[in-house]
Amino acid sequence: MNKLEVHNVSYSYDGKTNVIENINLTLGKGELVSLLGVSGGGKTTLFNVIAGLNPPQTGEILLDGVNIAGIPGKISYMMQKDLLLPYRTIEDNVALPLLIHGTKKAEARKKVGAYFTEFGIEGTQKQYPAELSGGMRQRAALLRTYMFSGDVALLDEPFSALDTLTKSEMHRWYLDVMESIKLSTIFITHDIDEAILLSDRIYLLGGRPGTIAEEIVIREPKPRRRDFNLTEDFLSYKRQILNFLK
Repeated sequence: MNKLEVHNVSYSYDGKTNVIENINLTLGKGELVSLLGVSGGGKTTLFNVIAGLNPPQTGEILLDGVNIAGIPGKISYMMQKDLLLPYRTIEDNVALPLLIHGTKKAEARKKVGAYFTEFGIEGTQKQYPAELSGGMRQRAALLRTYMFSGDVALLDEPFSALDTLTKSEMHRWYLDVMESIKLSTIFITHDIDEAILLSDRIYLLGGRPGTIAEEIVIREPKPRRRDFNLTEDFLSYKRQILNFLK
């Protein structure tokens, strides 16, 4: 059984012209699935619908078989910027979802504290966002995203602001964390290499209104060898995507 299923989803901001139309996709437990397409193709709109921020005009969003269309708070959603609050410590930033849901501060800190080592940010609890590197801030933001609801995360270009070396390190780290905590992820990126390196499957979103034009299955097993991006298989996937984007 899939963790998440999107069936025949269409959405329009004005009730007349669809931004996305007849979208169908699935996310299996423990999978990382990427959305790739040109800017303005409806990727972020689709995330807003899946996250329950905007109810679709048509279709269903099934989480563990239950329709959650139009119901926010069921799926974690992290946007491009980390949005950590500068006046809160890292532990209180991470604990924010629990505090919003009424958990007492001491209990919330204790609960999130159990994940700091696993997310590679042990020792930062009493620090403030300005004291952390970009990579460490993203780790904290991802932990906060996980604490919001767990199980399924929507990530909208979370690593785009990082330098190449930090991004590569974060890729390996995120895949390890996903496996450790049994997280399933849908990932928006404009970086073709990133999509191929991270994904189990890639959905290519195209047209106006946006539709799923193609699904690419990345057959290289995980964890991927470090030289995978130098192989003919990698270049074949990349050519296929570039041909679509052109």
